[in-house]
Amino acid sequence: MLMQRYSKVLVISSFLLACVNVSAASDEMKPYPPAQDGYKRMVIHLPALADEDANKLEIIIGKTIKVDCNLHWFGGKITEEIATGWGYPYYILKSVKGPASTLMACPPDKREQEAFVRVQSDQGLLRYNSKLPVVVYVPDDFEVHYRIWTAKEETGVAEVE
Repeated sequence: MLMQRYSKVLVISSFLLACVNVSAASDEMKPYPPAQDGYKRMVIHLPALADEDANKLEIIIGKTIKVDCNLHWFGGKITEEIATGWGYPYYILKSVKGPASTLMACPPDKREQEAFVRVQSDQGLLRYNSKLPVVVYVPDDFEVHYRIWTAKEETGVAEVE
């Protein structure tokens, strides 16, 4: 009997905790518009760091496709938008073209294989900010990966020439 009561309390506690987490997540995403048809909203939650100014974020967007021995890429433009009324940035991959590749002949023993092919864009490194989610809208068949860049402590000094 006592075990049943503890089981019920555990189940109810787990449910309430899940509801709180879902509510916090939905509140965090409230500033950002839902994805348009044919797009999905991808979110990166960065961990807090002691010195966030010494770090940058690289967004890597791409798609896994079959490739041969050539270099492959997609063309595209990543635009930064601002959430109306909130001032928070988010990013949209627009006008994707490709895939494109170099057109060299492949050796006969090289077979096609699956590979993640990146979108080449002029988007640079972004400011690292763990206080806000990084929201990226991409076409349904694309993925968002990311890389964190960290600066070294030492700096170089330019010389007069």
